[in-house]
Amino acid sequence: MDRKEIQKLEGFFRRRFNMKDITVRQRPRKDDSAEVYFGEEFMGVLFRDDEEGELSYNFTMAILDIDLEEV
Repeated sequence: MDRKEIQKLEGFFRRRFNMKDITVRQRPRKDDSAEVYFGEEFMGVLFRDDEEGELSYNFTMAILDIDLEEV
């Protein structure tokens, strides 16, 4: 993903979740995915899927049981 694409995705996440602290960052040596952070906390991976001319994105976020204890 190039910087322009990442900026569009970052804007989408910020508007959708109404959170200005969300950032989308390029991954080293990967061009089909990016990492999503809330502040400095890693949230998940965003994958680019360009299949048969149709572009979509998949966001994968793992939730650990220990994280649920904080709620």
